[in-house]
Amino acid sequence: MNALNKKSVEDLDVKGKRVLVRCDFNVPLKDGEITNDKRIVAALPTIKYLMEQGAKVILCSHLGRPKGEYKPEFSLAPVAKRLSEYLGVDVPLAEDENVVGDNAKKMAADLQDGQVMLLENVRYRAEETKNEENFSKELASLADLFVNDAFGTAHRAHCSTTGVASYLPAACGYLIQKEIRFMGGALADPKRPLVAILGGAKVSDKIGVISNLIDKCDTIIIGGGMAYTFMKYLGHNIGTSLLEADWVDKAGEMMQTAKDKGVKFLIPIDNRCGKEYKEDTEVLVCKSDDIPDGWMGLDIGPKTEKLFADAIDGAGTVIWNGPMGVSEWDNFASGYCRQRCHLHYRRRRFCGCCDQAGLCRSDEPHFYRRWRFFGIPGGQGAARYRCIAG
Repeated sequence: MNALNKKSVEDLDVKGKRVLVRCDFNVPLKDGEITNDKRIVAALPTIKYLMEQGAKVILCSHLGRPKGEYKPEFSLAPVAKRLSEYLGVDVPLAEDENVVGDNAKKMAADLQDGQVMLLENVRYRAEETKNEENFSKELASLADLFVNDAFGTAHRAHCSTTGVASYLPAACGYLIQKEIRFMGGALADPKRPLVAILGGAKVSDKIGVISNLIDKCDTIIIGGGMAYTFMKYLGHNIGTSLLEADWVDKAGEMMQTAKDKGVKFLIPIDNRCGKEYKEDTEVLVCKSDDIPDGWMGLDIGPKTEKLFADAIDGAGTVIWNGPMGVSEWDNFASGYCRQRCHLHYRRRRFCGCCDQAGLCRSDEPHFYRRWRFFGIPGGQGAARYRCIAG
């Protein structure tokens, strides 16, 4: 048992046992090829440990949103191929449209100590996201033990995360241990001032997090799509930008609470806007209080970049979750890239919580190697948000 009172994979007697491992292999694909495999790499330490200890390893994951039905474009076949390359052994895919089919059952039964197999996309089953008992039992029937190492989905009550743990002895893998340890340390004893940078699309997904951070942080920086709901509260014209109309008043309440507690609450003062939600759309820089009708904010603007950078300058600890804009598109990646580079050169204590694998670009390796990043490898933000939200 580790210091966080979470049973670790090392606490299990795995030799000769079939171990079902929930990983997060939700990697970005283009034309059937993986464009960023950092989530696969993040899972390797747990997988290799189990192999070395003589376990019979059964991996499972989701990929994309097939919405409860078999769709070949969401197959985990590319993941099986990449795993085989990294592990130096064949990692066969059980090609069952119902995930736990005849192929999976036979392959699991025939596994030898130290061998690895991969199940098909668990979200091919509609029961997965509903945490229905029958699919949880089917998954559990394949194994003797369960290890959850999918930190990015650990906050979701799904069959392959929560349900199966009701039927098998369970523990967490190395990635989950690392994430919890880093997140807990950054919030429990931060070097002040503590600055939180929060991006992403929806205010409604972040209510608990923002509320909790108002009690902990000295400065909160809001970017991404959710910023426009805060702008709307201030009476700004936001054009066709993303808006959660039902959450405008709540956004205002949070801004007022932060003010009452002496917490700086920063939102964009200018934006890079597009005519359409597409990569090659026309780009216009607009003030936050005057986005023209027919235009939508897709990234923070240059003045906001400086505003946010100035706030980061004085920080002792920075927590960052989520993009500042549609950062997988070059025209709207400047906000993310500039804030990231500013953090890099200032070398603040940083607890990274980026929630999109695409943000950590494969052509920028020094972002990882040259700076002390906390918790970044998995690339998923929602579970880290759950940790922050308490």
